[in-house]
Amino acid sequence: MRTHKALLAALLVPLGATLAVVPAASAATPPASPAASVSADAAAPAGPKGAAPAAFRSPAAALGRVAHPLRTTEPRGGLADLGPFGQMVGGARVVGLGEATHGSHEFFTVKHRILRYLVEKKGFRAFALEAPWSTGLRLDAYLTRGEGDLKQIMDEEFQGTYQFWNTSEYRDLLQWMRAYNVKHPKDPLRFVGDDNGFAGAELYDKVSAYAAAARPELGPRLTELYRGLRPTTDAETYVNDYLSKPLAERKELAERTGRALDLLEQRPGKDADGHAWAVQHATAIHQMTTMYAFDLDDPQVVPDAMRYRDQVMAQNVAWWQRQTGDKILLSAHNSHIALKTYVPNTHPKAQGDFLREQLGRHYLSVGLTFDRGSFNALGQDGGVHRFTVGPAAPGTTEHTLDRVRHRDFMVDLRNTPAPARAWLTESRTVKNIGATYPWNGNAAKIRLAKTHDVLIHLHRVNAADMLK
Repeated sequence: MRTHKALLAALLVPLGATLAVVPAASAATPPASPAASVSADAAAPAGPKGAAPAAFRSPAAALGRVAHPLRTTEPRGGLADLGPFGQMVGGARVVGLGEATHGSHEFFTVKHRILRYLVEKKGFRAFALEAPWSTGLRLDAYLTRGEGDLKQIMDEEFQGTYQFWNTSEYRDLLQWMRAYNVKHPKDPLRFVGDDNGFAGAELYDKVSAYAAAARPELGPRLTELYRGLRPTTDAETYVNDYLSKPLAERKELAERTGRALDLLEQRPGKDADGHAWAVQHATAIHQMTTMYAFDLDDPQVVPDAMRYRDQVMAQNVAWWQRQTGDKILLSAHNSHIALKTYVPNTHPKAQGDFLREQLGRHYLSVGLTFDRGSFNALGQDGGVHRFTVGPAAPGTTEHTLDRVRHRDFMVDLRNTPAPARAWLTESRTVKNIGATYPWNGNAAKIRLAKTHDVLIHLHRVNAADMLK
């Protein structure tokens, strides 16, 4: 049986990692990914990028005909080279921008750079992250009204596996968003947390405040239904304590939060907007308790739990887009923003698949891949380590991508020459590195053309700068 700490990690790791989240003492170390040679805290093998093949029949050469180079992955400076990316985005209202690891500097900084472009050139006004809904509310209050201290918010909200967002790269992105809002107070950038791993105290307070003002008769009933649920400790302690409860008690708590949600959904009253937000906050509470009512010790139940999580994340993003009208840049692991799951046996359906169903072509999936480099991840001992992978092996997705004529590039997978189209529809191994490393899903097999609309490939990445 897994520990409660491991159960927490199972909820927060990206798609495909669940089966590897077991106590180090009882887990067999999975085989190293065939896509890379691996070493911890060691430099990747150096060497120039391979030259593009001359023959047009080569998939790499064909991709090179339609790929567009990235001038830099750093967020500052000119954005003219992202013009082709803007054309790929077209009229999309939600752009899912992935990452092949949760801990690489360039993945975070290129997201910052693309956010700048989408804000300045395409009218995007929200950034959504694989983080709890309540975390999003605290960061949104900081960005729009200057409430709180950014360091304190990040330290308190980015705990557990969410700690991989507590980096200098995300701090810079958030500081840029805040500076933008100071200059544009009537047209601010917003922040959305779309995940259900934790429901902070502010959710209960907002629901109670709405009920007191609009439905005072509900106050005593909501107090009873939410009894013992409002957090009084830090997020990691709260979730570990919650998961220590017997499964029957967790199911009873989910039933209670469901009844609270039902009560709030009735009789919207005159303040339709206030009612919609209160219902969404109560929904976020119920999403957490529902997630923790799954028996995560049962391998046969895990796929249902993981499907539910991705469905919830999609619902929260789609709700924000409909409620506010904001165009949203959604940041998550490749395997979440994908149009098709990377690991169907344990994660039947991805967030991006749900979003495509709800938004149609107004959702765009953009995968981020890399050939070699380093990243932060939880090791088998449960601690955070820096790992390095070498050049991709022949036959893998990245091995071909890294032979396209540009060092770093973007390409629209929906519009490629015939040799590339054939290659893109075949199933090949791709790096799929989550919050834990190594694990048995490092090298998923996907069909790029079915999995993402657009691809950004980077030759080399470096580990992100974690702040705590």
